[in-house]
Amino acid sequence: MSEPIANVKEVLFEVEDFHVSYGAIRALSGVSLKVCKGEIVCVIGSNGAGKSTLMNSVMGMVRREKGRVLLDGIELDRVPYKVVQQGVSLSPEGRRVFAPLTVLENLKMGAFPRGKTNDLDEDLEWVFNLFPRLKERISQYAGTLSGGEQQMLAIGRALMSRPKVLLLDEPSLGLAPIIIKDIFKELRRINEEGVTILLVEQNARQALLLSDRGYVIQTGKIVMEGPSKELMENKDIKAAYLGGAHA
Repeated sequence: MSEPIANVKEVLFEVEDFHVSYGAIRALSGVSLKVCKGEIVCVIGSNGAGKSTLMNSVMGMVRREKGRVLLDGIELDRVPYKVVQQGVSLSPEGRRVFAPLTVLENLKMGAFPRGKTNDLDEDLEWVFNLFPRLKERISQYAGTLSGGEQQMLAIGRALMSRPKVLLLDEPSLGLAPIIIKDIFKELRRINEEGVTILLVEQNARQALLLSDRGYVIQTGKIVMEGPSKELMENKDIKAAYLGGAHA
């Protein structure tokens, strides 16, 4: 079901042949994927399939035995803050906001890897325009926010580094359906404003509805890929991830 994406659009971000192990347990086995400029691409799979390991390996937070990441044809570093400086940022699974810091301080921390912050106010206004609730809680400690507000903050913090590619690890995790709908609506808007997105999600339906293309990962291997609409109609995907063959 794969398609020659490199011949259709400019490939901006590429993962090549990732191999990662935790001791004797192989977490990723030769994972490769591509994201074209302006796309939203999702990686779906069950819990423990390797989705978060993939994201953390890209960011340099998990050591990989083999493989590389390319952004605009240039290999990315394996040190997390340098990866951010080069143009890739992550909104992590579980949000991981800095609980003792305020909303404003969390957002400023996201801009820190940029170095110069002369235009910080402009970026803050962009994030507050995307997530008005954060502006209402600008002086509130992050640890006192609701789960949905913390997810907004985690995404906003990642955007403050001005990434070319935004990585999102399970943004729907633990959130109510109405909050998920609002956040995914803003993810579409972020993409429309020029940010390329790679999303990993256990909520396959939401991920496929949002994205242009998708990859399916099972036990650390990519087993299927293609346009999201085609994956939605695939009987195996329906049975495994969308609630049954007649979903």
